[in-house]
Amino acid sequence: MSQFSGTYALIRKDIHSELRTRYALNALLMFVVTAVATILFALRSDQPTSSVLSGLYWVVVFFTAMSGLSRTFVSEEERGTTMTLQLVASPSTVYFAKLLFNTVLTFSMTIAVTILYMTVFSNAFVIKTFSIFAGTVVLGSLGFASASTIIAAIVAKANTRGTLYPVLSFPILIVLLMTVMNATTKALDGEEFTSALPDFQILVGYFLAMTGGSYLLFEYVWKD
Repeated sequence: MSQFSGTYALIRKDIHSELRTRYALNALLMFVVTAVATILFALRSDQPTSSVLSGLYWVVVFFTAMSGLSRTFVSEEERGTTMTLQLVASPSTVYFAKLLFNTVLTFSMTIAVTILYMTVFSNAFVIKTFSIFAGTVVLGSLGFASASTIIAAIVAKANTRGTLYPVLSFPILIVLLMTVMNATTKALDGEEFTSALPDFQILVGYFLAMTGGSYLLFEYVWKD
């Protein structure tokens, strides 16, 4: 089995498993709705600034990711399929399959948050520079998926999985969070696309560094 066909087969397995149990999808959806509703009740009639809305937007994305993406490898451990995967697929195949699956989940989650924000905060959350916002969402989602994949692999080997995932994730994702918040603020303020290029360079560098480092370390984490 080639790496491409093996990766495709594992992605199909994860998608079919998720559609059957819907654990991650339900967790993501319920957290998004609850978080946005809580923010709406807290702000009430206040008119938050673009920087505040950007911060709240990505905070929702971050904590939603914490509630769903951690299941990527934990579910394999709970079902007892880890040994089977280690026998039938190479570590690189497993890593890229989980990375692509997490990317799909992250994009779906981010789109859901965006739609809810634009509906609930229709007067305040107005995207004036769509190119900046689209680039931020794409690169930010890739960064989230890349970091979440290797962290989920590490946490799956631990005993205290529920509390360990957000503890490990926050210091790793803090640079990403600060960058996407800054770029989103520029999109809401209607700044020129060129003003966000330094932020995009950081996001691209973050994704490449995280993916490359995770790829090199994954075999040791996976077979430990």
